[in-house]
Amino acid sequence: MRQPWKLKEVVLASLFGVVFGIVYLVAVHFGNIWAGLIGPIAYEWMFGIWFIVSILSMAIIRKPGAALLPETLAAIIEVMIGNAVGPRLILTGVIQGLGAEAAFAATRYRHFNLAVMMLAGAGAAVFSFVYGYFVSGYAALDPSFVLLMFTLRVLSGAIIAGIGGKYMADGLLATGALRGYAISRTKQGGARA
Repeated sequence: MRQPWKLKEVVLASLFGVVFGIVYLVAVHFGNIWAGLIGPIAYEWMFGIWFIVSILSMAIIRKPGAALLPETLAAIIEVMIGNAVGPRLILTGVIQGLGAEAAFAATRYRHFNLAVMMLAGAGAAVFSFVYGYFVSGYAALDPSFVLLMFTLRVLSGAIIAGIGGKYMADGLLATGALRGYAISRTKQGGARA
């Protein structure tokens, strides 16, 4: 049976959600500059940035909901501090969090290695792309362009969110700041990291 969430886990996931809500809004502005130079395909290269909090949080907490909660909270914070998309962005955050969560659920929350983290980043990308396809009118675009968009988003999710989230969690672990969290117990005990 799974252990219930501890207060410190809720606080950490919430803290990550707030911090990354700010990071995500800053990333939107960098994306706007990048898109001004190369067009809307620019966002696909960097989409992994918007999935990273779910991977980071799950890598540390390792419980159901650890990807969904901070991703949703990050979207709420991003809306509160001024993202122009507005409340629809909250649903986007939920969908991205569910995409990452699905990869961990597929392993029954037992495996947190690099391959699973990359799969979770790709999962967030796939879920967000399917949602975006219907909401953003991708069907009106040339199918080869849509395929390129999809490929870039999945690669970005796997590389930026999956690899980046894993290495951020490992970096935090190395500082000793994560003692008492699941990541520190599995690293010490040699369990399925």
